[in-house]
Amino acid sequence: MNSASLHITWSVGPAQRLAGDTAALFLHQDATEFNRSMRSLQKSFRFDAKSLIEHGDFSGKSGEISVVYPSGSRGLKRILLVGLGERKKRSMETLRKAAGAAAKRARSLRSRSLVLWLPDAKTSPAETALALSEGAWLGLYRFDKYITKKKNGNDESLLHLHLASDRPTWKRVLPAATETAAIICSATTLARDLANAPGNEIHPESLAEAARASGERSGYTVTVWNEDELREHEMGGILAVGQGSVRGPRFMILEYGDPAKRPVVLVGKGVCFDSGGISIKPSAGMAEMKMDMSGAAAVIGTFDAVACLGLNVHVIGLIPAVENMPSGSALKPGDIVRHHGGKTSEVDNTDAEGRLILADALAYADSLKPAAVIDLATLTGAVVVALGHVVTGMLGTDASLMDKLRKAGERTYERVWELPLYDEYERLIKSDVADVRNVGGRWAGTITGAMFLKKFIGSYPWVHLDIAGTAMMEETSEYVPKGGSGVGVRLLTEFLRQWK
Repeated sequence: MNSASLHITWSVGPAQRLAGDTAALFLHQDATEFNRSMRSLQKSFRFDAKSLIEHGDFSGKSGEISVVYPSGSRGLKRILLVGLGERKKRSMETLRKAAGAAAKRARSLRSRSLVLWLPDAKTSPAETALALSEGAWLGLYRFDKYITKKKNGNDESLLHLHLASDRPTWKRVLPAATETAAIICSATTLARDLANAPGNEIHPESLAEAARASGERSGYTVTVWNEDELREHEMGGILAVGQGSVRGPRFMILEYGDPAKRPVVLVGKGVCFDSGGISIKPSAGMAEMKMDMSGAAAVIGTFDAVACLGLNVHVIGLIPAVENMPSGSALKPGDIVRHHGGKTSEVDNTDAEGRLILADALAYADSLKPAAVIDLATLTGAVVVALGHVVTGMLGTDASLMDKLRKAGERTYERVWELPLYDEYERLIKSDVADVRNVGGRWAGTITGAMFLKKFIGSYPWVHLDIAGTAMMEETSEYVPKGGSGVGVRLLTEFLRQWK
């Protein structure tokens, strides 16, 4: 089982009433506060704090975790002391990471339940509870559905998170905080599962089925166009990229909220597997290209969260879904594609396929009269060269929209960083035979990819998020797994929670 099986609860009351396999207690390293906190926790939970301090086994530094065993405890088997570092440096991300590390440690000890004893709220109690819940829940994620033999023959899942405090004022925030955390984390888990699934499970039609299932469960509508409807609506880029695969392309339209309001449109790249097409990729690392639909997964996950939270927004999602495969019928270098709306592109490289399908979706978005359009795509390797796996590349036409996304990124720690979209870059994608060329050469690949997309947008405010570096992770961190990260779900959900 992975974190999708978790159950989260809360309580407010004396520490002596707590029961469960493991409890996590969070402490700062500041000397005076550390000593005071250790005395208080020792009194409440009855463990040998003196020996721990004298031997230097725990000092509250960020990343530290020590296991202690309470004496005479009525309900708790063990306690994790978890360091938060210096109080002045503590942030919501500090809490997420600490909770993620604690949850993993608890699972390694075969705990089935974990109590998170809430530290004082440096800012908002609700945000503190949400951050700890997110860190623990998302830190427990594992994509293990295809592993038939679990370690030691046992299911080692941690199944129950419990937030607890002895402060009566927390009663006002914990019900909503735990419910919100469960919704957002479940939606992020959905996006991770879709991105991590192998190509023989997730292809255009099964991705559409996953969107339909999410919509039925959470309360939003999903319309799916097949190849005939794509031709009817002149979606030439989607059809061109998809023509090399035996699995036909699809176009999904997701909708939630009051249609009387101008919508925020979210566009997600849905290349379910990217071989590169005729311009085929090297075999090394090609297996990761099952995650080239991470933008689509993020859009589905965001709709799942927004609908379950019941946000007062009107949102439309557009997902072009294809497989980019080499075959006798595949798109070829030198081909010219006519996109929705009539503009044409010269295909210089069939491995620059994501922009070809996004062009149709962005052109179609103009007919929806949107208040804003945001697209997410694992578009370029160049963004990984520029920014690594730390932040998402952001380019766009509207400074206010980018600022709102930047603030949402700081709050969720799914951070974005603006790159320029100057007119001078346009000459790199100039074509002699079509309106635009789909690659711009060696330099500024992330920018020229966005510049190509800009050719197909309408007059609406637009932001492009290149998530190639943040959607596909090379190693595991405290609460983000190796593989599909689910990036974009928490960012966009927070953005839409603040949308007015």
